[in-house]
Amino acid sequence: MNVMYLRDVEAVDAEWRHRQATTVPRRSLRAVGRATHRPVAILLSTYNGESFLDAQLRSYLRQTHDDWTLHWRDDGSSDASVRMVRQFAAGAGSGRCVFQREAGRQQPTRSFLALLRAARASDAAYFAFSDQDDVWLPDKVAHGVATLDKVPAGEPALYCAGRVLVDADLRHHYVQGGLHRQPGFPAALTQNIAPGCTMMLNRAAADLVLASQPPDGTWHDWWCYIVVAAAGGRVLVDRTPTVLYRQHANNHVGEPRNWLRRGIAALRRGPGPFMRLLRQHVTMLQARPELLPESTHRQLAAIADSLNGSRAARLKALFLPGFARQTWLETVVFRVWFLLG
Repeated sequence: MNVMYLRDVEAVDAEWRHRQATTVPRRSLRAVGRATHRPVAILLSTYNGESFLDAQLRSYLRQTHDDWTLHWRDDGSSDASVRMVRQFAAGAGSGRCVFQREAGRQQPTRSFLALLRAARASDAAYFAFSDQDDVWLPDKVAHGVATLDKVPAGEPALYCAGRVLVDADLRHHYVQGGLHRQPGFPAALTQNIAPGCTMMLNRAAADLVLASQPPDGTWHDWWCYIVVAAAGGRVLVDRTPTVLYRQHANNHVGEPRNWLRRGIAALRRGPGPFMRLLRQHVTMLQARPELLPESTHRQLAAIADSLNGSRAARLKALFLPGFARQTWLETVVFRVWFLLG
């Protein structure tokens, strides 16, 4: 597993303050945006997002890397979301918007993967998931392109970056800190560290994800992280914040502001939902053995056998290298759930 950190945690808050203080993106990344011209497919799934959608659409237009096409579908909105994107496609986004016509309510994971499958048929080099209620900072796409361009052709790679948590009015809450442990496999089974709103995939990673079958109830970003990590692909973690991650009353998935709130939320959920999904993730990975190296097969077999065995077998599985969450407290909760769930 190859993991790359691109920015020191201490620089994140300073960079955000710099971004707020100037309207001119950094020259180096503006040059990257002009020079590379690597096609990027932005994948947007809308659902009753009219309150915040306009700000997100306008943020695409401010990207320093301007070689992008918006692939979008609506997941059954009853508000003005479809009209807003159609107006964007007919106006400022003219010539660079592709409507994915597959109708019906699919829920976020299957909706985003339907977009990924459709966009894979284009000439896009990279694929960027987009939530409807965020705002992308101007260098967002350029950061991902510059990083993924360093990966050899044909090698699966997933890029993700930092976020600035803001309220519904885009007032700054805080910049997320860095990771405490390296991401990878089997850690990916315990926790998702790759937020979809910052994620970009190269074509090889997209092929891996589309060749797999996600279980019901998982999230598209977590499944992408699991599959790429399990296959031995690169997980490229950029600590630079690239997205204003809006927190509001109707978030499909929110972000508790600190470890205590996250811990309380986890305790309220209990081990049941997590353990069911962990079993499903293991099962669906094992269903496509040709996608995975032998080392991953051994890890999956040990975990699957322990889940069907005694508590002693589960305890043994917990000693697999990397089978842990990011912080020690989260790891303690995970291990208790794994033993008892």
